[in-house]
Amino acid sequence: MFEKYPETLARSQLVLAAVAVTQFLVSLDLSVVNVGLPRIADGLGFDAVGSTWVIHAYALTFGGLLLLGGKLADRYGRRRLLLTGLIVFGIASVAGGFAMNPMQLVVARAIQGVGAAAMAPAALALLSTTFPAGRERVKAFGIWSAMNAAGGAFGVVIGGVLTEYAGWRWVMFVNAPIAAIALAVATGIPADRLTGGRRSPDVLGAVLATAGMMTLVYGIVRTDAVGWASTSTVTTLAAAAVLLSAFVLVEKTTRNEPLVRLGIFGHRSVTGANIFNLLLGGAMASAFYFASLYAQRVLGEGPAVTGLEFLPLALGVIVGSVLAVRLGYRYAPRTLMVIGGGLTALGLAWFGRISVDGSFLADILGPAIVTGVGFGLALAPVVSVATAGVAADESGTASALLNSSRQIGAALGLAALGTLAASRTGGDPSVDAANAGYGLGLTAAAALLVVAVLVALTVIPRGAQATHRDVDESPTVQRKE
Repeated sequence: MFEKYPETLARSQLVLAAVAVTQFLVSLDLSVVNVGLPRIADGLGFDAVGSTWVIHAYALTFGGLLLLGGKLADRYGRRRLLLTGLIVFGIASVAGGFAMNPMQLVVARAIQGVGAAAMAPAALALLSTTFPAGRERVKAFGIWSAMNAAGGAFGVVIGGVLTEYAGWRWVMFVNAPIAAIALAVATGIPADRLTGGRRSPDVLGAVLATAGMMTLVYGIVRTDAVGWASTSTVTTLAAAAVLLSAFVLVEKTTRNEPLVRLGIFGHRSVTGANIFNLLLGGAMASAFYFASLYAQRVLGEGPAVTGLEFLPLALGVIVGSVLAVRLGYRYAPRTLMVIGGGLTALGLAWFGRISVDGSFLADILGPAIVTGVGFGLALAPVVSVATAGVAADESGTASALLNSSRQIGAALGLAALGTLAASRTGGDPSVDAANAGYGLGLTAAAALLVVAVLVALTVIPRGAQATHRDVDESPTVQRKE
């Protein structure tokens, strides 16, 4: 498609490069701190539950503001929002590296989330509009998913090595040069045509959504200390319900441009893909967290060794992403989502059998490979289903919605499964109790993926992908359901 138009080809490759580096950075930052959490907690004085807010602060501001970021990208230009987000993200990363107490680090992580909420939907919208159909779209989204997954997987490896040999502060500093590279590449992208409406985006809706999700996660996390039936928990969860209900009401009645047109959920493919993505995000964020803690606190490995032990998972993700591209020419995205989700569930269930007397070869290697391949196989298809066929003036919104579902899923999943794992230990500080808690958390993560597969089978219609035309349909290239 692009070969006939050299200028278009050059722009498309520049967009692909900028989007790939940006997505790697976004995913890296979500996972790079996992291995370093014990050292971060010791260095700044976090308690066991408080340290999880280093992850929650990023995921919640990211997820809560993504819809606003998507609208701003459609209104003011995707290139402009991408550049702005990269600058904010880079500055916040440096500030986090210099944090002297828990609050400073949590605030820096939250500001990183703000930057990510601007750049992630802008990048994905640029990709979606630059590669609207055909084989180029399959290949482009395959590269995007590979960088997305590789950033998350290699983040654990990089985080472990940096924590061990350079100090935990470098898990923050490392983002700055990557952001600079993405910024340099994105600067060369021509300004895009603005597609947003004349009304201002709904800022109130963004505030309500973010506040509602933060309150919900806060309520879930505190149940480990105060219980589900306590007045504090009930009040907090009720407040979250009020805030999120107010968000829905505002979206229906606002005179400003709503963050998300609620009618978009009338498309079963969009709804199904986002539910699948939310469950996938919750399962994988929890799995990274529990598996890295198991390696350090049960097996007694250092951060660097722990990070390297996740290398098979990272390589598995790349293999799965390559398979998704190759199989995407023949099989419908829903089929690949089911296969990928099933493999990921199998890998996590295998992980859940961890032993206190285990080892890397017996308890980590096999599950990591299976989980990585399944995760990589599922990523590109879910993006394709959720964004293909969306009108140009809603491409940023659709992209933001998908990114938001994964980040919110990560925050909610980690909060819920972390609380579940903590309840299994019952406050027992022994290695046996920790192992039991981590195993339960990993098994519960596998259960989330089983539900995700059922959602793909029952919610996403069989014929939805044919309508999207993600690949060239020809007598020699027919996709199978």
